[in-house]
Order: sequence, then C-alpha cells, then structure tokens
Amino acid sequence: MWNVYASSVSALAGRSVLMAHLRPVSSSRIALCGASAPTQSYEKLKALLREVDALSEIQGILGYDEQVFMPPGAAASRAKQKGALAKILHDKSTGTEMREAIDGVRGREEDFDDVRKEAQLESEANQAWAAARKASDFSLFAGKLTEIFELKKEVAAVTRPALKSEPYDGALDAFERGMRAERLDEIFEELRAGLVPLLEAINAKKASDPSVDAPHPSLAFGDQWDTEAQAALSRDVAAKMGYSFDTGRLDVSTHPFTGGAGPRDVRMTTRYSANWAEGFGATIHKREVGATIHECGHALYEQGRDVGEEGLGLPASRALSMGVHESQSLLWERMVLQSKPFWEFAAPLFHARFPFTAEATAADFFRTYNRVSPGCIRVEADEVTYPLHVILRYDIERALFRGEMEVAEVPAYWVRRMKEDLGVHVPDDARGCLQDIHWSFGAVGYFPSYTLGAIMAVQIYNAAKADLGAGALEAQIARGEFGTLREWLREKVHAVGSVHASPDALLTSIAGEPVSPKPFLDYLRAKYSELYRLEE
Repeated sequence: MWNVYASSVSALAGRSVLMAHLRPVSSSRIALCGASAPTQSYEKLKALLREVDALSEIQGILGYDEQVFMPPGAAASRAKQKGALAKILHDKSTGTEMREAIDGVRGREEDFDDVRKEAQLESEANQAWAAARKASDFSLFAGKLTEIFELKKEVAAVTRPALKSEPYDGALDAFERGMRAERLDEIFEELRAGLVPLLEAINAKKASDPSVDAPHPSLAFGDQWDTEAQAALSRDVAAKMGYSFDTGRLDVSTHPFTGGAGPRDVRMTTRYSANWAEGFGATIHKREVGATIHECGHALYEQGRDVGEEGLGLPASRALSMGVHESQSLLWERMVLQSKPFWEFAAPLFHARFPFTAEATAADFFRTYNRVSPGCIRVEADEVTYPLHVILRYDIERALFRGEMEVAEVPAYWVRRMKEDLGVHVPDDARGCLQDIHWSFGAVGYFPSYTLGAIMAVQIYNAAKADLGAGALEAQIARGEFGTLREWLREKVHAVGSVHASPDALLTSIAGEPVSPKPFLDYLRAKYSELYRLEE
C-alpha cells in the first residue's frame, strides 16, 4: 500500500488545494519550462514548491518511523509533532506568498482553511473506529462517521467549486485526478456485470469438482516457513526487480506499506509468519514475497520519479494519482508474480529456501497462488473478488454523499450486498463495515483507486507486451530478468510523473485508449477459465 496514512489525510489538504490551483496549466510547463513567465516569478514559485515538498518528505519520515520504529509511549508526542507540521505545511501551501506566486497561473479560489478542525475530527473518528471495531459495534462509530462525511462535503465544495453539481466528484478528484462519479458508475457497472457471473461459474465448478481448487499438499498448511528464509528471499527478489537499497530499505511492520521522503529515500515494509495456517495462496499474497513484490512496485515508481535536479520536488514529478500508483504495485504483483513465467523462475528459489516444497512444480505454485476464495475481508481477497469489495464501498460513499443513504443504514446494506455479489455471509460489524481504517482518517473517495489501479495494470502490461514482444518478455520473467520491463515502466510511467492531465491521458499515451474495464475482464475470464476448466 502506498502510505497515504504516513500522516493524517487532513495534512494532504494543503497540497490538494495547491494542486487544484496548478492543474489548469500543463504540469510540464510549471515544472520544466517557465520560459513564458518572468524568470524571477518562476524561480520563486519553484522555490516555494520545493519547500512544500521538503516538508511533505519530513511528514513521510515521521509516518514511517511511527509505524516501524517508534516506541508506543511516544504516540502522544508524535501526534503533536505531526499536527504542528501539518499546520505549517498547510500554511505554506495555501498562504499569501504561495497564492501570489500562482496568481498568474490560475485565478484564486476559496480555500478550506480549518485544517485544525479537520485533523481533530480525524483523530477522534479514528479512536471511535478502533473502539467500535474492537466491540464489533458500528453504532459506536456512526456519529463520527456522519461528521466525517459532512466535513468532506464541505471540503469538496470549497476546494473544488467547479464540481459542485456532483459533490462526490470533489472527494474523488483528491485521489483520482480527473475521474468523475458518472464515469465510475459506468466502469463499475460493467465490472460488476462481468465479475458476478464469473465468480458464480468458478464456485459452481469448485462445488462439482473440488480438485480444481485443491492446493498442492506441500503448499497447503504448516508452520515450517522459516521467517529468516522468507526475509532473505524477499530481499533477493526486490533486488532482482531493481529496487535500490542505496536509496531505500526493507523493514517489517504489521501492515506492509511503502513510504519515506521522496524518490531518493524510498522505504518499504513487509511481514513474515512461520505459520500460514490458511494455506499458501490464501494469505501469502499479503505476506513474504507477495507483499514485498507489491510494495516494491510502489517503491520502483517512487525511485523512478527521480528525473534529476531540475524537476525534483516540483508538481510535475509527483505521482499522477493513487490509482496510477496502485497500478504499478498490482502490475508486479498480478501480471508478473501471479503469472506462469514467474513461477518458472521462483519455484526453484522456494525449493532451495523451503525444502519441503520440493515436490511442488511451477504449475503447482501458479495454480495454488491463484485460487479464488470469496470472503469477508477486502485485504485478503483474490483478484476476481477484490473489485466487488471496492464497488460496494464506492456505492456506499456515493450514496452517503448524495444523501441517498443514512449512516445508520450502512451495516444492513453491507450485509445484503456481500451476499448478493460474493455469496458471503458477514457475521459481524468487525468483519463487515468496520474492517477498513480509511473512513476514520477521512479518506473518502480513496477506495476506487484500488480497482482503477488493477484495471490500469492490465492495460499498461498489455502495452508493454506489445512494445517488447509478449514471448520475449515472458521468457525474461521466467529467467528472473526484470530489467527490461522495469526500464520500460520507468520511461512510460515513472519518469512522466504528473505531466499528463489525468490517468486517462496517461493510458492513452501508453495503451492507445483511456482507462477501460474491458481488457481487465478479458484477462480474468481467460486466466480463470483455464485455471478452473470452466469450458469443460
């Protein structure tokens, strides 16, 4: 996960408003050209932008330290530090000096200035969520969640007044530049219409022929997965992918994430467990090599944004959107790790590190790793069911923003939709509508980025195969040679930063079409029809 929570989401408000001011002008002009603007004004703007970026990098280090190294007793002090820094960053991003510097770029808009109120509410909401989740009682969180959504409506209306006709668009635009609810409705309706029948077909096949879903015996259960061997394998694979340990490090945390302080200090975490009791492939994708590869995808994007001193620290060098960021982690996790060629390379590594897997072939690893298993928990979902978890959350967010649903109705709606879409019974609130931390931190509009990233990953990988040759690329992956793919991604995605106006524009430049769910659905149907022998 790209660590949007390195500091509270309210701390992003200043940068969000700043980017809203700058978007009408080409980011490449802001960051790289400036020839048409007076040199003195342009240099002043660059200096201010770099100062804001440096403060954001300090936030990143504080957040990383908090989640990985900080002793629990320092929590109160860290909260004060982050709050003070968030206020400084907000003032720098939206103050008079910055406004004057960008007046020539765009006419002024009103700013949401009560960042302290926002930060305080997020802190209170997070505490309420934690208590509610522990008690599995949504009512303990409902009041603060109502306040969060009311505040997010206010923020969206003030910071993005041009989007007032659809209030949710303002929240969505903070994470997915240029995306609108009307467009997402179409994308998600097409996805749901394709995924639900595919899942039903897979479940029916599993019921009639359990052998299609049985993991290889040596990969199913046990507590023999030595954590030191996992750590060594994770580090080896990250290095193979091209992650630079000179400008990064790999640590351990409860929840894997990527953070740090910009492209020259990119840190990531993973986690290890000796006992994978739920079976290889059920949760391994969130542990060990799977978690490392996912986070390494994020980290390579960050390291690849280093395009030299001229663009460093300026808006054009930043990641384009959360969905684009997620596309880079999911491309490596799903298109590479979960592919047949990868296991030709990786199976011998597992045999060497974990001798009890010696009888499992590359095909066994591939099949076991790609099992489809509907469940309550989003972060444990496979690539077929994961988008349905996201669509549910999107539908709730949009309905709450539009006043079409009351917060008190969320638990019952959640239970009904999980049964309809995934065939899963939700036993309690903790494993239902309270499982995610996002809303308590004010990250309303964030969930769609996960599935937009999955969609974009397929389109980008298809473009890579077209450019590099599908057979040649797969042969390289089977040998553990990832450099060609990494450099292609660096040229087409990483180094481009935010030069494009939207993910649609980026995808059009790479794949010849905007974001589209069709290639994603085609990929899933082809892959899982073969894996589960749906045509037989």
